[in-house]
Amino acid sequence: MSLEDFNQELRQKNLMGYWMIPTRSEGFREPQASFDPFLWKWQEISEALQKSARFIQPEEAFRRFIGFQHPKLKMGTTHTLLMGAQMILPGEFAPAHRHMMEAIRFVVKGRGAATIVNGEQLPMEEGDLITTPNWSWHDHINAEQSPIIWLDGANGPMIQYYQAGFSEPYHQKQQPVTRPAGSSEWEYGVTRPPRPPSSPTFRPPYRYRWVETEKKLRSLGEGAGDPFDGVLLRYMDPVTGGYTLPTMSCEIQLLRPGEKGRAHRHTYTVIDHAFRGRGTTVIGGSRFDWEEGDSFVVPPWSWHTHENSGREPAILFSINDRPAIEALGFFREQAAD
Repeated sequence: MSLEDFNQELRQKNLMGYWMIPTRSEGFREPQASFDPFLWKWQEISEALQKSARFIQPEEAFRRFIGFQHPKLKMGTTHTLLMGAQMILPGEFAPAHRHMMEAIRFVVKGRGAATIVNGEQLPMEEGDLITTPNWSWHDHINAEQSPIIWLDGANGPMIQYYQAGFSEPYHQKQQPVTRPAGSSEWEYGVTRPPRPPSSPTFRPPYRYRWVETEKKLRSLGEGAGDPFDGVLLRYMDPVTGGYTLPTMSCEIQLLRPGEKGRAHRHTYTVIDHAFRGRGTTVIGGSRFDWEEGDSFVVPPWSWHTHENSGREPAILFSINDRPAIEALGFFREQAAD
């Protein structure tokens, strides 16, 4: 019997020898992403949203979501995360439901709409970030006279990989508002009433107001900043002070005119959105020129640098899977020499 005969015998018995794996360890090996960096242009996204309004009726407004689908993946923006844009027209609402996915809403156009999470109505203004912890009842409503567009970010591909995708519609189209506006901010903000520690698994919804985020960015912009990412802020969990959500972190960075960060790479994946300004990001040797509204992905363990070569500040909003990577013990980071 030859080795190939033996290998075939193993296959027929649904077995596999380690020597049959083409990527087995032989000397030093490092991660290789299964997908490339990619950039989505806002003009194409915006046009798709406008066209979708002709086909998706008001009672199906929750379906008016345009996902940023990576061409190298079966589903998702990255192998662990998804991002897309959703538009709600005046007078529309998205029916209430809940799911195992963690989700965030980052408002990019419009104002005056609201997301209701577990009975609390959270206003949506341009630049605001609103979190929806997993298994939280949530729905959206636009009572204003103009459309509102926000980015949806979620850990959908990660949930799909672990085959833990619970979801459930609410028994009515919309959930009632049972908590006063601003409850989460009042209970879990920087200044809060003293109380015993919450359960480590509890996550409230939270609204990070753009007016406060922008003020901090501008103030810190007078300092040295991060050597890789300029002025970088992380949206912290209001309960634990840790990452935004258990498996997903949100960050925002300011690149000042002429600023260029050092090259580095890490084992977590990032999806960036150009909220303000324009600039250039080089990922794995490929150059991506971005402007306001564009989104792009930085695959894991890919060398990358951000640069603002213009005369106006540039602001990038991003989500990443660093919390999950750290929890699993997979985190690693390297700076270029």
